[in-house]
Amino acid sequence: MLELLAPAGSPEAVTAAVQSGADAVYFGYGDYNARRSAKNFTSEQAAQAVSYCHVRGVRAYITLNTLLTDRELPQAAQLAAEASDLGADAFLVQDLGAARMLRQTVPDVPLHGSTQMTVHSLDGVKMAADLGLKRVVLARELSAQALSYICAHAPIEVEVFVHGALCMCYSGQCFFSSVLGGRSGNRGLCAQPCRLKYGWGKIANAYPLSLKDLSLAAHLEQLRRMGVACVKIEGRMRRPEYVAVVTNIYARLIHENRAPTGQELEQLRAAFSRQGFTDGYFTGQVGPAMFGVREKEAEPKELFTQAMARCNRENPRVPVTFYAMLCRGESAKVGVEDDRGNLVTLEGPPPEDARTKELTRRDVQIQLAKTGGTPYRCQQARVYVEPGLSLSAASLNALRRQALEELSLRRAQPPQRRRAPFQPGVRYPGRKQAPEITLSLSHAGQLSQELLEAGPALVYLPLDQAVEQPGAVKACLDAGVPVAAVLPRILWDNEKKKLCRQLEQARAFGVREALVGSLGLVRPVRDAGMNLRGDFGLGVMNAQTLKELKRMGFLSATVSFECRLSQIRDLSKPLPLEMLAYGRLPLMITEHCVIENHLGRCGCQEPQSLVDRTGTRFPVVKAPGCRNEILNAKVLFLADRQQDYCRLGLWATRLRFTVESAQQCVQVLQRYCGQGQWVPEELTRGLYYREVE
Repeated sequence: MLELLAPAGSPEAVTAAVQSGADAVYFGYGDYNARRSAKNFTSEQAAQAVSYCHVRGVRAYITLNTLLTDRELPQAAQLAAEASDLGADAFLVQDLGAARMLRQTVPDVPLHGSTQMTVHSLDGVKMAADLGLKRVVLARELSAQALSYICAHAPIEVEVFVHGALCMCYSGQCFFSSVLGGRSGNRGLCAQPCRLKYGWGKIANAYPLSLKDLSLAAHLEQLRRMGVACVKIEGRMRRPEYVAVVTNIYARLIHENRAPTGQELEQLRAAFSRQGFTDGYFTGQVGPAMFGVREKEAEPKELFTQAMARCNRENPRVPVTFYAMLCRGESAKVGVEDDRGNLVTLEGPPPEDARTKELTRRDVQIQLAKTGGTPYRCQQARVYVEPGLSLSAASLNALRRQALEELSLRRAQPPQRRRAPFQPGVRYPGRKQAPEITLSLSHAGQLSQELLEAGPALVYLPLDQAVEQPGAVKACLDAGVPVAAVLPRILWDNEKKKLCRQLEQARAFGVREALVGSLGLVRPVRDAGMNLRGDFGLGVMNAQTLKELKRMGFLSATVSFECRLSQIRDLSKPLPLEMLAYGRLPLMITEHCVIENHLGRCGCQEPQSLVDRTGTRFPVVKAPGCRNEILNAKVLFLADRQQDYCRLGLWATRLRFTVESAQQCVQVLQRYCGQGQWVPEELTRGLYYREVE
């Protein structure tokens, strides 16, 4: 049976989810979760929520799924210890360092990989397993075929989103909100700029980044057959009425093993939708039909009222077995046992000799089965009654109530678990000298002899370019400049075979290193006999993440450009650390080719830009696999701030070239080497000097 996991952005939503048939709920405790704007739970509320769930046989998962700084990890460890003591059934995590901290401090609590980890391949799932995770939430962009392959070979449980909002960008890789407004989706405060108007000419007159909500209600049986362990409903920012409606419908579909009726689909739409729903990723029908916006509609008051009325009644979902023995001259004995083996036995007043009607076995069974208003349903009552005895119904009822109350206390009792203080370990100093300069090119045409003569420490070249343009690799190596292949941030399993061939070819040409931005690429690089360098997609914000990457064999890592310079300075550096110092910062990477959605054909070779309501233009470039990367309109420029970043203990600063010409690349590099006065027309300091929420 599929586990149905429902969202709870408030205590009221916990009740709505549980009474509507959820098998598990997830909610935030403290500030370190991907929905910090939800009504996240206080300690008292969290304790009540976990207890409420456990009494009713429902699991409670706590979200700790944001990137954390070194200063935040101790507090997160304390929150995790408290949640463990309350009986939390699992933690959802994004941050590799947070996962490392949790394994140390609360080793008995299972860890689940959030969709924010951007796991989208079997190798990614295997790496999650190596990190000690018991379950991973896969990217919402995967097709049924891709999901089926992963589930068939996954060493841990797989969880899949089946309903709710869809992000345009792969979760965990979106920087649109933080770069534009300082509100980071990786820190739980996304401002959803993708829901605004954009255009392709001079006017923002459409919604090319606003996807309809997801609904896989018609595919639940297929997901079960694949081997999916859990199906998840999105919506911690939604009201309890929404949770009640959607959870109840999905619970019925799962338990009755059927597709939704037309009426149920309409109820889902009325609860919340953006011009309907889409299953385009799952079915492989990716295109313009997947897009929609939220339209103003009258609230479905009757639907919501009915849903909440149902939630105000206790759903008797926990099966119990009653026992009773009534013998002459002895105290009445009543017991109750639940599906977990908890057994409660009580004694009451002894039965009396019957004066008129004697008590029968059936009479006792009927009284014990009256569990209305409780979470329990009597599935069996084993009763022995000696003939000729009598016991009042009030006495039997009192014993039944007392037994169930005691059973609830036992079911709510948190398990005994280990906990240890968080030990961040020794501090690793950074590099004392000024950082080296590395260059990241988007294509071999940006490479020139003049660029190499400046003596960069390393050139990053896309893997396909390294294979298709071996002369570029040779030019670098002849100049004494090593080359690292840049691997796609997104790579599905059906693309792996080609990647592995390309890695072999690149190695034959002299490439010995690869820059990776997702967990799923670690194994292919190792298998190719190449060394690993970590890119910004890995979300490095703390030293524990760096230690984890070092354990995996990485030579270096790139710090998240959502960090301030002061945070980078204070970061313990067990690995050589690199920082993006120039370029158009990546805002989104999308499974959709938004250019093709616009043109109706492939147009990646032509310059394309999205324009927003202010007239700002965001370049859209091709990413491997017919995907797109949306870049910032302004260029990150720090050449005049070298005194700031040279004191951070960095191994290198990277100049990331995307849409620049070969001559512009030389011009930029010379400026970073202290030559010339070049400054971009529109520049940004990124987030290095700003407070990012």
